[in-house]
Amino acid sequence: MERERLTARLAGVVAILVTPFDPDGAVDAATFERLVDRLVDHGVEAITVNGNTSEFYSLTGAEARRCAELTVRTVGDRAGVLVGVGHDIATAVADAQHAREIGAELVMVHQPVHPFVSAQGWVDYHRTIADAVPELGIVPYVRDAAIGGEQLARLCEAAPNVVGVKYAVPDPVRFASVARDVGLDRLVWIAGLAEPYAPSYWTAGATGFTSGLVNVEPSVSLDMLAALEKGDTASAMRVWEKIRRFEELRGAHRSANNVSVVKEALAQLGLCRPDVRPPIGQLTVDERAEVRDVLVSWGLVPAASTITT
Repeated sequence: MERERLTARLAGVVAILVTPFDPDGAVDAATFERLVDRLVDHGVEAITVNGNTSEFYSLTGAEARRCAELTVRTVGDRAGVLVGVGHDIATAVADAQHAREIGAELVMVHQPVHPFVSAQGWVDYHRTIADAVPELGIVPYVRDAAIGGEQLARLCEAAPNVVGVKYAVPDPVRFASVARDVGLDRLVWIAGLAEPYAPSYWTAGATGFTSGLVNVEPSVSLDMLAALEKGDTASAMRVWEKIRRFEELRGAHRSANNVSVVKEALAQLGLCRPDVRPPIGQLTVDERAEVRDVLVSWGLVPAASTITT
């Protein structure tokens, strides 16, 4: 594990891939590869496969592994690949080991899905995965405010291959405290709630942010990154205003449309089908029209464009 190179790649836009499906509902490998290539060609240096925007919890184990293989093969050495793992601990370990076997450098560990998560149990879960793949960089995905600096520091002590944290608790004050309790320079702190939270989390110490929007228009996310790296808050907030409606659409109905909006935008750009798997739902005609209006405002589709019903 070349820690310096991995952390440099995490300190930027961390793309979360979509998983395109073909008309029969299977993973569309050719389209998947084109979408990955498009991101890397635009200069995105960290690519996450099997994240939440990838519909991780709707994929079979075989599909998730296939997506990881496609991503690593397509990216090559042009960017860093984070492979999302989770579920029960044996499955997470096996998938992390598979990521190592196919040549990935990083593993993102999803927040454990369990009704009873203790603080020490959270540490033990991540440590077991990290110990199984000491050659890989580990990035915990923290969505639970109960996980604080104490737990993360304990994990870092036990697992030196933990290199970053995807922090997705919607509380900038809590984030600032947690990052300082662990050490700002100890890990790469990634704003895990994407562009809407990036400016505030950046002020508090983040040096990277995740993005699903980047699948649609990579230059927008990269523009925000460039502004944040320069300390140009005004320019970053102009990008924030530009993408505000798109992200509001994604966040509607308790984020039920998070993936559907991204895939609908990609479909309107002719890049993939809009299909999602239950329990995610398709957008209504009115919601699809709102996505089109955003794309029109970005200059990506003509104002005269229409959507089919």
